[in-house]
Amino acid sequence: MSDLIDMLVGEDLPQLRDNRPQARDNAQKSFEALLEPVNPGTFSFGERYAVATYVAGLHQFAPAVDLYQDLLLDDAPTTLANAVSDAIDEGLSAGPYGTYREPGLESESEPGGSVRNDAAKLGERLAAAFDYAHLLVFHPRDSRPEVLGRLSGAGWSADDTVTLAQLVSFLAFQLRVAYGLRTLKGEDIQVKAPRLSIPEAKWELSNNGFEISTYEELNRPEAFVNHSLGWKPWVPPVAKADLTEEQLDSLIQPERADMPYFRLLARDPAALKARTLTDLDIFFNTDGEGLGRAERELGATVTSRYNGCVYCASVHAGRAQEESGRADDVNALLASIDSDLGSDQWNVIRDAARALTSTPAAFNQGCITKLRGVGFSDLQIVDLINSVAFFNWANRLMLSLGEPEVPKRFL
Repeated sequence: MSDLIDMLVGEDLPQLRDNRPQARDNAQKSFEALLEPVNPGTFSFGERYAVATYVAGLHQFAPAVDLYQDLLLDDAPTTLANAVSDAIDEGLSAGPYGTYREPGLESESEPGGSVRNDAAKLGERLAAAFDYAHLLVFHPRDSRPEVLGRLSGAGWSADDTVTLAQLVSFLAFQLRVAYGLRTLKGEDIQVKAPRLSIPEAKWELSNNGFEISTYEELNRPEAFVNHSLGWKPWVPPVAKADLTEEQLDSLIQPERADMPYFRLLARDPAALKARTLTDLDIFFNTDGEGLGRAERELGATVTSRYNGCVYCASVHAGRAQEESGRADDVNALLASIDSDLGSDQWNVIRDAARALTSTPAAFNQGCITKLRGVGFSDLQIVDLINSVAFFNWANRLMLSLGEPEVPKRFL
């Protein structure tokens, strides 16, 4: 199958993606690992296509809805496709919203709602997956261990839960890259007026299925911070001693075997390997006249700040500061996403990253005009689109599978 992002963008795109070949190739391998795996196991192809159609519909990105709905109809009855369409219409909203658990961010909380999809139409297992996907699409900062209880109670295994999280989060990346590139080539994509009045639904931990960890005594951050953080998983990672050769290979960097986050994602090694190689090319390949490392890290930090991922914002704020030397501007961003970041280029990057991170995306011709107006080339804009889109993938995994912890040295 040809590259899916190119298919979603159209044939007349300037071949700027060729400058980041590993990102391009491994974005496609991510699709193949998550939607066309050699062995789908207990997470069926029909379920994968249904989730993809639902997520594309919530993003209101018609080319992707058509593509994934065609795949769904090849594998499932029309009644299921119709039920997915109904679920999309009932779930439309606008994000990111959600309630912070960090006390220093309480004033920034924007409560919204969590859907409960119709199990009579979708089946209990797929309804639970859609409820989880809706949260990841619109309000990932509302993630709590109880959210995973909905999946565990509906029969999702730990392995399949990690793959589901990867699938929804990957789509948040894929759709934004395609949307951003279509905008870059001159389109303005129209979306429906969003629904903002979804009622709140309760999440409860389940004693059925896989074990879900909670941490009553965890030293949680009180706000966004400018130092490193730890991270504690809610889903059991693979024990280091139990990692298979395939799982070890998927880590790319051997030291990641000591990190619970990567051992957790190693439950789906093909998806982890492709994701890691996509990440490395997007952020470290500086061939050509592309965007600087500092500006890529700025895009990651803005995205994380807007989505509410305290862990990711702390890591990439540090990298943006290291690459740029602009500690005051980075700290201003952590304090408020609306802060003046000290230069026209950084302020325009902030505005563009926030627009692309919104769901449905608000990235438009005005963003492109402003980026070009402060001196960014189209290749540099592609690098920014990739960086922002990737952290819409990373944030959703970090937020929905565990939580940050303040190391003792910072207490």
